[in-house]
Amino acid sequence: MLPAAHRMRRSADFQQTVRRGARGGRDTLVVHLTTTTDPGPPAVGLVVSKAVGNAVTRNRVRRRLRALLAARVHRWAPGTLVVVRAQPDAASATSAQLARDLDGGIAAAERRAARRPESPVSA
Repeated sequence: MLPAAHRMRRSADFQQTVRRGARGGRDTLVVHLTTTTDPGPPAVGLVVSKAVGNAVTRNRVRRRLRALLAARVHRWAPGTLVVVRAQPDAASATSAQLARDLDGGIAAAERRAARRPESPVSA
């Protein structure tokens, strides 16, 4: 289970991360990652649209992604914001494939974020 302190809840945090964050895309999901000057714990947000499937399918994808992210959130520095957007292929993906795509998307977003010369966004 993803701890409450690591859940992104504010719409502004989602917008900031998607618009200004580094992006890492895969077949089943897209990862957006940014850092802020906020000393708080890293936070994760999920976007699972109706394109993924019906409510049962979306909730299943959301639960699987939350479980995968709970194991990875402690690796990030304080102030890191991550948004994971599920693609329609996530509905039929196995958990192993979702884990591979999540790790690949995170790695790609981290590489892109490291190459950016800009300073962290203030929260």
